[in-house]
Amino acid sequence: MKKYDVLIVGGGMVGATIACALGGTELSVGVIELRMPEPFDHDQAHDMRVSAISLASENILRNVGAWSGLQNKRLCPYRRLKTWEVDAERAATEFNSADIGEDHLGHIVENRVIQLGLLEQLQQCDNVDLICPADIATIDYAAGASIITLADGQQLFGRLLIGADGAQSKVRSQVGIGVHSWDYEQHALVASVATELPQQDITWQQFTPTGPLAFLPLSGHQGSLVWYNTPAEARKLLAMSDDAFLAAVDSQFPDCLGGITGLLGRAAFPLRRQHAQEYVKEGVALVGDAAHTIHPLAGQGVNIGLLDAAALAEVLLDAARAGEDITAKQVLGRYEAQRRNQNLLMMQVMDSFYRLFSNDHLPLKLLRNIGLGAAGKLGPARNKVMRFAMGLEGPMPELARR
Repeated sequence: MKKYDVLIVGGGMVGATIACALGGTELSVGVIELRMPEPFDHDQAHDMRVSAISLASENILRNVGAWSGLQNKRLCPYRRLKTWEVDAERAATEFNSADIGEDHLGHIVENRVIQLGLLEQLQQCDNVDLICPADIATIDYAAGASIITLADGQQLFGRLLIGADGAQSKVRSQVGIGVHSWDYEQHALVASVATELPQQDITWQQFTPTGPLAFLPLSGHQGSLVWYNTPAEARKLLAMSDDAFLAAVDSQFPDCLGGITGLLGRAAFPLRRQHAQEYVKEGVALVGDAAHTIHPLAGQGVNIGLLDAAALAEVLLDAARAGEDITAKQVLGRYEAQRRNQNLLMMQVMDSFYRLFSNDHLPLKLLRNIGLGAAGKLGPARNKVMRFAMGLEGPMPELARR
């Protein structure tokens, strides 16, 4: 039986970030991942699963040694973010990185590219083992002494068990941590498209009564569209022929989208809020979607997951250097104290946006237009919001700083 100080279940973006942050230390680390992502090829079309990576997340990925692996593949910087109400573009708010002396606001990156960059980095760490492909049969949790049995019979021992295995976390379930959750009355339809316009430097959202329409720029002549809608309408759009779907896009999306020359793929998924009742127990910690899922309206899900990873890694490293027991709830509680309230605040903000911008109630519509118009005129306040969203202000782990 192979024994580890830290056993991470899930080698996706968040779990792999923790492993990289613990790389090169005295801690022995095992990462269990179901399957390797498909190898990257520059000639491939962009994946539909993309994320808007903030400057704080870029700093984390850079500080754990993975950023160059992303740059060697592909990513798309964006310098402007614009939001406006349908039929009220005069009330638009535009954020520009130049206003705060930055080169960009963030990057749009395929999730697979992020994961590949991280996995390449962690495989250079002598103290980290990547166990992949690996299908988990059972998880036997015990404080400071958990055992995972794989489908092939192999057993792995971990003093500290980290659940980075997504919204349907096996770790969370097996250690007996419950969740508060509810479904939003909304689905997100994501479409990858070929565009007449070359790579743009802006990402935008237009708010409509059934939910926002969003555009995320990708490299070359490609982009990602996100159409938030009612579940019934999303299913209807997904069932359309390609030509009918593109005609619907053309009729609903604003003219600034530019011409669409082809549909490369589309998928829809329901939106759900979920928050673990606690992030830690003796000998176990939850991170990323295993701990929380939020409305993707502002693209903060991956970013707060990476902040979880950075905060937990720093707590573990500080404790190990001080000779403390990294499995102790008192130690792990420092991570929860840093992240739980911050994540809850972000979830509440996203819920407020969802309720405010996904309806056609006239008083709220007037309030939206006034608010967006005022935000566009209040430079200092707008810039402060921009810096906070980029991770340049507020409480942050050291790994998230330059």
